[in-house]
Amino acid sequence: MPAIYVDADACPVKAEVMKVAERHGLPVTFVANGGLRPSRDPMIRNIVVSGSFDAADDWIVDHAQAGDIAITADVPLAARLVEKGVHTLGPTGRPFTPETIGMAVAMRNLKQDLREAGEIKGYNPGFTPKDRSAFLQALDQTVRRALRANQGNQSS
Repeated sequence: MPAIYVDADACPVKAEVMKVAERHGLPVTFVANGGLRPSRDPMIRNIVVSGSFDAADDWIVDHAQAGDIAITADVPLAARLVEKGVHTLGPTGRPFTPETIGMAVAMRNLKQDLREAGEIKGYNPGFTPKDRSAFLQALDQTVRRALRANQGNQSS
């Protein structure tokens, strides 16, 4: 059974993750440096890591397995997860796959260089209802794909 891991520090879709996970009976682990609300749901686990740089990322990479699902806006973390065979989505529903992660990393690095050079401002676009809807649809599709793959692996 796949599990869902969420890079939760600035994740705008925690409620959507819980909704889809509940529908499919999947466990969810929220990982953050702090500020997580406890849940009475036994399928929800909160992990608070140290405040050190990349502690949440490292925890997720250490615990996620191939076939699991991860939610993150952090492109370097997404690259590490894709390499492990984890189904990885951004909070807008953007899938990170072996075919797309190289370009995502290159664009992230280019934008970082342009921000540091003062060529562009460091503003991210606002999170919209359209993004939320796209995420819900993408997560549901990803969960179904992960469940099918898991069933195929169990029958072999």
